[in-house]
Amino acid sequence: MTTTTAVAPPTVAPHRRPAVRRPTLLRLTGVELRKLVDTRAGLWLLITIGLLAAALVVVQLVWAADADQTFANFFVPTLLPVGLLLPVLGILSVTAEWSQRTALTTFALVPRRGRVITAKLAAMVLAALASVLVSLGVAAAGTFVAGATGGAGTWRFEGSLLLHAVVVQVAGVLMGAGFGLLLLNTPLAIVGYLLLPALWSILGGLIRQLEGPAGWLDTGRTMEPLFTPDVTAGQWARLGVSLLVWLVVPLVAGLVRTLRREVS
Repeated sequence: MTTTTAVAPPTVAPHRRPAVRRPTLLRLTGVELRKLVDTRAGLWLLITIGLLAAALVVVQLVWAADADQTFANFFVPTLLPVGLLLPVLGILSVTAEWSQRTALTTFALVPRRGRVITAKLAAMVLAALASVLVSLGVAAAGTFVAGATGGAGTWRFEGSLLLHAVVVQVAGVLMGAGFGLLLLNTPLAIVGYLLLPALWSILGGLIRQLEGPAGWLDTGRTMEPLFTPDVTAGQWARLGVSLLVWLVVPLVAGLVRTLRREVS
């Protein structure tokens, strides 16, 4: 009688899928930067900002006195339309996830919402820095034309003015982001960002009892010295208090709300 020994089949090691690496913060920031120009509203807003800055320089070349056609005088006015409209782009970047119903996809791909929000804020800061470069470029072009057409064409420029411009644009875009995160609704956030500080400024000018607090809380007043080369310590303190109220508080409250809000 013979017996046959069954040969055990070879064991096959289970196939392990390679670990999926989460996107880096740098990559997420690049994605958010691309989102700023992917939508028609965002693209045209950027184009409008650039055209307004160029238009202001052209107006100065045509109507300003020759002695006033300097690099610094070209640069400072271009900050105004940029500082007004760029925060709207920050609002659109934050609220678009909810208004266009892409939040579910975004937070499914990147479950940690804090990383997405950090990338959005970083993209806005980079956009603000880029806007300062655009203002410098437009001002340089205006100065070159002024020098060639008989204007002053003076290139003298205080380095502190560049630092102040960066503070104005970065603070403005982060204020817009704070309102966007807090309200998570595009029209409501834009109206709130534009209306509430302006309303406080009007009340501070009309009501005598509010004149003192308005000097500390009105961003229109506290940011005004930044358009000059010299800012005193007291003016920096007033700016810090106003940004605490209009930037830090909405931003922190908005972060808490966005992190806790149910995605549907």
